[in-house]
Amino acid sequence: MVDGLNRAARKVPNWLFYVLGPLPAMWLLWQGIQGGLGVDPVKVIEHELGLIALQLLIAGLAITPLRRFAGLNLIKWRRPIGVLAFSYVALHLATWVLLDMQLYWEQMLKDIAKRPYITIGMVAFVLLVPLAWTSNNRSVRSMGAAAWSKLHRLVYPAVLLGAVHFVMVQKVWEAESLLYLALTVGLLASRIKLPRRDTARA
Repeated sequence: MVDGLNRAARKVPNWLFYVLGPLPAMWLLWQGIQGGLGVDPVKVIEHELGLIALQLLIAGLAITPLRRFAGLNLIKWRRPIGVLAFSYVALHLATWVLLDMQLYWEQMLKDIAKRPYITIGMVAFVLLVPLAWTSNNRSVRSMGAAAWSKLHRLVYPAVLLGAVHFVMVQKVWEAESLLYLALTVGLLASRIKLPRRDTARA
């Protein structure tokens, strides 16, 4: 069954992610224009874009454990998922800057400094910027595979901070946000390689 899934995955072109990926954002925008997002559409759009970003980040994080423990090889999807995740993070931030805060820079800087959940979210965004900038074959060649791989490990703290940001945004303990945090911690923990016991007799 896994072999069949791997064969099917190999047939899915990467460009399909870039075609279908923007659709949720476009649907949110359309719903907002049509008045289908309630009394505070900006907050709904901001929340949903952030949630989609976190879901995509977690999906990208799950690719390695799925291959390691289940034999499911989705490595070719890692880059498009990562690019889409950053795009949604950027849209989430842009919604806050342009629509929520309306370019009120002084207040934004105060909020970043005084509100921990915003501070954490901004740190996560900053960590993701170099990853998005180098998500291309040219960067891999110019940096070298080892250095490029080391840089892209920044995704680990970025996703964790994103999950913590999502929990703190809720302002109350909610099962959904805690589930995303637990899933993120579990996926990160699955990457820890425990030392093997030497059972051979001397």
